[in-house]
Amino acid sequence: MTTATVTDETSAENSPKSDHTPITVTLKILRFNPEIDSEAHWETYEVPAQRTDRLLNLLFYVKDYLDGTFAFRRSCAHGVCGSDAMQINGVNRLACKVLMKDLLSKDGKTTITIAPIKGMTTLKDLYVDMDPFFEAFRAVKPYLINYSPEPTRERLQSQADRDRFDDTTKCILCACCTSSCPVYWNDGSYFGPAAIVNAHRFIFDSRDEAAEERLDILNDSEGVWRCRTTFNCTDACPRGIQVTKAIQEVKRALLFKRV
Repeated sequence: MTTATVTDETSAENSPKSDHTPITVTLKILRFNPEIDSEAHWETYEVPAQRTDRLLNLLFYVKDYLDGTFAFRRSCAHGVCGSDAMQINGVNRLACKVLMKDLLSKDGKTTITIAPIKGMTTLKDLYVDMDPFFEAFRAVKPYLINYSPEPTRERLQSQADRDRFDDTTKCILCACCTSSCPVYWNDGSYFGPAAIVNAHRFIFDSRDEAAEERLDILNDSEGVWRCRTTFNCTDACPRGIQVTKAIQEVKRALLFKRV
């Protein structure tokens, strides 16, 4: 009796080990140092990587081993703080959430372009001035306001009431949505999608009593009516928030005077 030998023909490409095979990636980064540069310019770096690396790992490599002057924001590295928002191949993303395996080209020669988010003044490299962004955020009163006497226990809320604004509680203030908005690029005085999202979160909260105040703030020439419904903001949100839908709901609340 002859015993057949079965050979595993699984290719290295499909093997789990292939995720750890070293590769070289070219990073093309828009650099700007106000102390020595009159304008931004592109610089390229050859960086070792693995398919399982996050883009943030490669940025750390540039800073730690190739150029210590390279500046970018980062903090938690887990897609929660929103610090490392930037343009990656022309699209707003969080560097800590972008995996190399999703960016690698099939021919083995991968070039990734990285630039600061638009619509905000670049202070250095990928580091932008977020002050106007947070001023707009604070202007919509992004906190619970209740004028009734404080209850002896917590203010109760039904699941249905909670679901009404659940989506907009996910915002991490990364500015991906706001800096993807063409209106914001052309006129930084527009509140922007992120501020409206955070207003929405409290406007539709059944425990809050300041919905009219926030709607009055957004019913302004630089408020919610500046939105042109391009859906850029929704596409850019790393948390999957339906940003455009939230903006439209705020518009309807203003039109029909009903939350």
